Amino acid sequence: MNELLLFIEIIIIFSIVLLTNKLYKKEGLIAYIGLASVLANLQVAKQITIFNLDATLGNVLFASTFLATDILTECYSKKDAIKGVNVGLFSVITYLICTQLTLLFVPNSIDFVNDSMKVIFELAPRVCLSSLTMYYIANRLDVILYNKLKEKNTKLWFRNNLCTILCNCTENFGFSFLAFYKVFDIKTILSIAITTCIIETLIALCDTPFLYLAKRECKKDEKQL
Repeated sequence: MNELLLFIEIIIIFSIVLLTNKLYKKEGLIAYIGLASVLANLQVAKQITIFNLDATLGNVLFASTFLATDILTECYSKKDAIKGVNVGLFSVITYLICTQLTLLFVPNSIDFVNDSMKVIFELAPRVCLSSLTMYYIANRLDVILYNKLKEKNTKLWFRNNLCTILCNCTENFGFSFLAFYKVFDIKTILSIAITTCIIETLIALCDTPFLYLAKRECKKDEKQL
């Protein structure tokens, strides 16, 4: 069931990215990156088993931010893609500040959601800092590397897959070691990182057709100008 839902989520989320680009162009994609970054941080709290691997949700939404930055680089400019990454980081920081402030308020006698909010919003500072750091590094690396490969006129599928997979794996391994070093042994940390990389590599391979569709849409817009 989870495997089927994963592919359904991939189709829905990546289609939303394409629709955002069609309706709102680069401004919409930049805003989408901020929204997806916040939603992914909510989804990631849920643990699942998929393809007999233990994982968290949020992988598709995180991957969609790479798709969005690749579209921005491909169809608009490197500057727009970097702006998207910065907006994503700013959105997550704002989300964290607001949720932590929410937890500081004392609930009254008729409140029934505070305990649930605590489960979702309470954060370990080390995990939070590791996540923000690797999010920013990985997405900036994706933009820079993608732009370099584009300048060298590499195939679209090649630069998309290489950048997305490499940067996703960089984020996973970096986060796992920053967040869990001396919390878990090295073998466990590697297991967490490798498992997530396997799932996110599969997701990354699925986003290539969507990038081609976005590229075709951009060419249509150029012809109409």
